[in-house]
Amino acid sequence: MATQVTATAGADVRRGSSFLRIAIALQTLTIFLQAVSAGMLLTSSYGATLHDVGARVMYGASMLYLLAAVLAWKPGGGPIRPVWHASGFLVLASVQVVLGIAHVPSVHLPLGVLMFGLSMLALAGPTLRSRGTGPTSARPTDR
Repeated sequence: MATQVTATAGADVRRGSSFLRIAIALQTLTIFLQAVSAGMLLTSSYGATLHDVGARVMYGASMLYLLAAVLAWKPGGGPIRPVWHASGFLVLASVQVVLGIAHVPSVHLPLGVLMFGLSMLALAGPTLRSRGTGPTSARPTDR
């Protein structure tokens, strides 16, 4: 009976982490598409509409990332760190929206690049840690 409960808990953790990875991938894709639509904003008449709609989709993807992180953490028994990361992304997305509405490209553009880079790191994080090249492998050894 205990083995069955453990197996079910393991399946919940895997399911939660796969939903989390899908949410991070979706967020990364939407941030990348925002960069593409920003370029179109400069070259076409419909670029502004695409960028505006993309901003709403990117913000929704950031909220989905937070939801996935909470679901992977609380019921699934996963780590809390992704919840903090997702909360930070939601704050950055909120700042990004405010800066975009206020037309402050000198901060809006670099923040978008930062968000894309951080999202790529979040997406590659589990892969880097499993290969031993991530931040957890940089710990000094005990001698």
